[in-house]
Amino acid sequence: MKLISKRLATLPTIALVVVASIVVALLIYSQVDGPPPIVTPVVIQSDGKNAPLNMVWVPGGEFLMGSEYKKAMANEKPVHRVNISGFWMDKTHVTNDQFAEFIKATNYLTTAEQIPSWDTIKVQLPPGIPKPPASVLVPGAMVFVGTQDEVSLNDYSQWWAYVPGANWRHPNGPESNIKGKGNHPVVQVSYQDALEYAEWVGKRLPSEAEWEFAARGGLNQATYAWGDQLESDGKIPANIWDIKKQTFPVISPKAGGAVSTSAVKTYPKNGYGLYDMTGNAWQWVSDWYRFDYFAIQVRQNGDNLIINPRGPNQSYDPTEPGVPSNAPKRVIRGGSFLCNESYCQSYRPSARRGSDPYSPMSHLGFRLVKDPVIQ
Repeated sequence: MKLISKRLATLPTIALVVVASIVVALLIYSQVDGPPPIVTPVVIQSDGKNAPLNMVWVPGGEFLMGSEYKKAMANEKPVHRVNISGFWMDKTHVTNDQFAEFIKATNYLTTAEQIPSWDTIKVQLPPGIPKPPASVLVPGAMVFVGTQDEVSLNDYSQWWAYVPGANWRHPNGPESNIKGKGNHPVVQVSYQDALEYAEWVGKRLPSEAEWEFAARGGLNQATYAWGDQLESDGKIPANIWDIKKQTFPVISPKAGGAVSTSAVKTYPKNGYGLYDMTGNAWQWVSDWYRFDYFAIQVRQNGDNLIINPRGPNQSYDPTEPGVPSNAPKRVIRGGSFLCNESYCQSYRPSARRGSDPYSPMSHLGFRLVKDPVIQ
């Protein structure tokens, strides 16, 4: 009980009431046979004093991380027991308007607006690749360009391209803009850009475990952030590519044109009051990416509870052709508007990938968290 008292002392008063009731229920239930009670999450919004506005309290606790779902990838397995301390989390992705305030205040130049560094590029390439001429190293970013016709889905270079002039203000290239999209997720931000913004606003990126716990919204081991069925009332409750309407990755006018981000809060929130935890735009998290990290966790800890894991010390990914297995990668979570049933099903809370921390993309953004203030 000393440990419980110490933890509760760090929480805001309103959260204290909720967590205390959960603790009492668990203590009572521990005296009888049967599983622990199912506790319906309570949405607790910041009042601007205990944490910045537009954040919600994620109470933490024990959950099963990963998935044994039939469509789960090898890097999501095996399922293991994890316990997370409570934290505050942004209700939504960081938006274009919010990021614009940061740029205005700091004059920060994002990765996509700078001349690419050969040192950060060459580590993602096979050894011995010569440095390209300076004329090739121009500011820009990766953009989803789609295809005009149906193609085999074994080569993503058919629908992705490095576009000079693409950046957070021009996510699809210099001819594009974010006019009227101030409340859309900011994209074309690198991992380093996310860290710079986080430092400016006084928050941090979530760990991978924190992110998954929050994304589940109290639905332990549900296939999706909203339950076990892809559709709810005949609709997909997230911004993903609907292959019933449009074949991926075709974006010809005949097929309905290009897809993109949607305004935050367009789709229903989860049990903790978080919007778009899956779909809309991928989200950077703090951990290095190891393809086999979950397997390592289980090998080292067995069935023991793992407390607040913070990820491996370095990257390892042998699955991407042409990229060294030890190339630096950070974890991204949540999937995006491009994910779909035929190609990428990463709109599941357990889905995870690694991404070059210096490579902004037109479907990749972030949201932040903040630790509770200890009184």
